[in-house]
Order: sequence, then structure tokens, then C-alpha cells
Amino acid sequence: MPIVRVALLGALVAFPVSVGGWDLTVDAPPSLAGAASRLEGVDPEALDAVLRRAGLTLPTVVRVTLIAEESPVARATPAWIVARAFGSGNVLILPGRVASYPYDSLESVFRHEVAHLALSARAGGRPLPRWFHEGVAVSIETGWGVADSVRLLLAAAAGPAIADLTRLFQSEERPHTAEAYRLATALVEDLRRRHGAAVPGAIAARVAGGVPFARAFALETGETPDQASAEAWATYRTLATWLPFLTSGTAVWALILALAFVAYVFRLRQRARRRDQWDGEDGR
Repeated sequence: MPIVRVALLGALVAFPVSVGGWDLTVDAPPSLAGAASRLEGVDPEALDAVLRRAGLTLPTVVRVTLIAEESPVARATPAWIVARAFGSGNVLILPGRVASYPYDSLESVFRHEVAHLALSARAGGRPLPRWFHEGVAVSIETGWGVADSVRLLLAAAAGPAIADLTRLFQSEERPHTAEAYRLATALVEDLRRRHGAAVPGAIAARVAGGVPFARAFALETGETPDQASAEAWATYRTLATWLPFLTSGTAVWALILALAFVAYVFRLRQRARRRDQWDGEDGR
């Protein structure tokens, strides 16, 4: 029977789950017992399904350590770091920092880090670019929403190259990091849309076989990373040129007039149908 374990105060409490091949251990201080219980409730079947769509597989053994914000480890960790995945199945999470982008919940942080573990395993432990790792992880964790697209318009208008994206990830300033996550995720989402949802796993598998990342990327997509980013930003640059008009007062009034016209036409059709009905009744 697969086991989920939540360790508190040195005691190990076992919670059996019904999904085969999933062994999760969550170590947490007493102050984070509630957070540990929430992670125990994450559905491994759903997580396995989204990983498989990306060409990845769910790790069979995962050990999570929850760190309280008042601990020496948290004080020694830069404020912009929320979680880290390392080794073959280890995850460290600071729940007190979960609110920062791109995470919206403790569960999303956990899914994000498990995606990192799965991607690393698929690459055979060989290195992958940070933008690729983070873009794949966010794509698997939450997907790409309309709100993200709106926030990305101005960032993509400049057509950042992969080198620019790498520099944003190296910054310790949260706005730069948030922008890097959005750009990386948009790029990965575009790759999955154009080359198949499982393309991240296919690229990582080639890297595991000893193929350099750039070559593996080109073999699977027919593009260099910079060509792929230019393709991804093209749509956003087009939308960005329309943004000033769409947010102007003129656009708002145009929308109001269009809706009023539609309502007027609808009322005319209703009246015509009612008149036809009355004429039919009079003729009987």
C-alpha cells in the first residue's frame, strides 16, 4: 500500500492513499501541521495525468520539508525563494512565502516543484536551461490564463531573446523574476501548442541521451530557442499594438454602442415575431 507520511515532533504518522507507486513524506514543525495536512490531500492521479501530457512521469518517492519562516534556514534563504527541488525526489518549501508570483497556493507550489523533479528525471539529471525548467513547471502546475496574457502584452512587445530571459531569472528583484516566469511560461505554452503537449518530455529525453539542449530543442521543434521565442512573441506584439485603443474611452463607448445596437436589433425581431403571431390569430 503506498504511503503518505507527515512527520511532526519526531513522530511519524502514516496516512494510506489509494494510488499505486506514490510514496510521499512531509516533514514539518508543529506550527506547520496544517500545511502538511494540505499537501497530504493533493491528488496524485491528477498530477500524474498533467505530467504525462507533458511527456513526463510522476516521481514514485517524494520527500517534502516545510520550513517555518522564523527558522535559521528561512532567515538564511533569500526572500524571493519560495521553494526548491533537488536530488531525485527532495522538495523544500517555505509556506510563509507562497503568495508571490507564480504561485497561488501551497498546493500549486508543491505541484510546481514535483514538475521540476519529473523534468530533471526525464533529462537523466543533465542540466536544462532555467527558463525551460520554470516554463514547463508553471505550464504543468497551473497552465496559462487570460490574466497572464494581459500582463504579458507589454513585456513581450520588446521581443526579448532567450539571453534576456536568462538575465531576468538571474535578478533577485521580484518584478524581474515575475516577468521572467510569465515570459518562460508563454514560450513553453506556445511550444506545446505548436509542437504537441508532450514536447517538453521529448526534448528532455534527448538531453538524457547526451544531446546538448539547443540541439535537442532543434531536433524536436525545427527551431532554435530564439526562433521559437520570436514566434511566441509575435502574437503578443500584435496584441500590444491594439492595447492603447482597447483600453481607451473611445473603445469603451464603441463597445457600449455595439451592445445597444445588438439589443435594438433583438427588440425589432421580437416585435416582428409578435406581430406575425397576432396576424395569425386575427386570421383564424
